[in-house]
Amino acid sequence: MIQNLKIFFKISIVYFVIISGLAGYGLGHTVESEFNLIHLLLFVIGTFFISAGSLSLNQIQEFKQDKKMDRTQNRPLVTGDYSVPQALSISISCLALGHVILYFVSPLSFWVGFSIVFLYNVFYTMFWKKHWVFAAVPGAIPGALPPVMGYVAINDNILSSDCWYLFLIMFLWQMPHFWSLAIKYREDYGKGSFPVLPFSLGPDRTKYHISFYVFAYVLLAIMSPFFVPYSVAYFMIVLPFALITLYQFLKFFKSEEEKAWLPFFLITNFSMLAFIYAPVVDKWLPLIFKV
Repeated sequence: MIQNLKIFFKISIVYFVIISGLAGYGLGHTVESEFNLIHLLLFVIGTFFISAGSLSLNQIQEFKQDKKMDRTQNRPLVTGDYSVPQALSISISCLALGHVILYFVSPLSFWVGFSIVFLYNVFYTMFWKKHWVFAAVPGAIPGALPPVMGYVAINDNILSSDCWYLFLIMFLWQMPHFWSLAIKYREDYGKGSFPVLPFSLGPDRTKYHISFYVFAYVLLAIMSPFFVPYSVAYFMIVLPFALITLYQFLKFFKSEEEKAWLPFFLITNFSMLAFIYAPVVDKWLPLIFKV
């Protein structure tokens, strides 16, 4: 039962959403404001439920395609452990509970959360992903909103430069992240009739398109002092990860090996966390030492 729920909720992605949301919460929290642990916990719980609800709803929407793909054979709808009505009741309950909690956290975080679900489960799942080779680009918008949701949970200034920095880092990160993974599973996506870039245009053309986003992603991280607080963490975390990411991409770009995608895929994930958490560290570290 627990294992089925973990698979149904795509729990590893849910954790990733929460972690990125917490970066936004930490960066959005003003130094002068009093810290409220209950408020933070409610944000985490609300984020958990809307993420779990949205990701599980995606499995309901795509379970016919999942039946054709090798990597999705353990999903509960494919195995028959859940019926569609059972799965739908779980998903809708999670979405409803999550949105109610987020509304009490902050009405603005509620609307950002609603936008994530609407963009992901309606536009991306039902239209872009099924029909467009470059669906990952607009599909990166809902994927980039969790840190914004965390930011506005504690700070209404959604147009601030640090909020935009978080959004843009996560937006640019998703194309290298998703397309490098899709290179490995390109034939599987083909079985599911998803015209992802590596299946439709091939790995070499995919690497070419990845390069634009990698360079923009790394450049934005290097220029982060123009957007967010910077100090020790910028020099100790951001700059090293920026250089390592570029190095791993160049290796990946030149390599013809089947597993060349993996080191680059891993470093993109670690670098993204480094890029969004370094400004949080630089914002709060001086205060900690002052105390």
